[in-house]
Amino acid sequence: MKTLIDFLGRTVRLTDERLEHILEHPEMVAMESALAETLRDPHLVIRSRTDEMATLNYRYYLRTLIGGKSLCVVVECGDADAFVWTAYLTDRPKRGEILWRKP
Repeated sequence: MKTLIDFLGRTVRLTDERLEHILEHPEMVAMESALAETLRDPHLVIRSRTDEMATLNYRYYLRTLIGGKSLCVVVECGDADAFVWTAYLTDRPKRGEILWRKP
């Protein structure tokens, strides 16, 4: 298990099982270090519309295995715990309440 720190200074768990799930997708293999960077310094953070306890943390990467894409790291935030649920590359952020945007 890895422990990551998000942009608010909160500890976020990344379990071996979740990391294995994320890295099963070929385009994500080279993105492991980007998971921590995206949480630490996101460009945009949105509350999930389908799960009010989840945040979608986005950071744009010019060079991924499939071109310029935003990495979305989904974090489930409980009262005393936060953990990475999944991560994926996308062309655009999902709609939802913007919690934070990089100036």
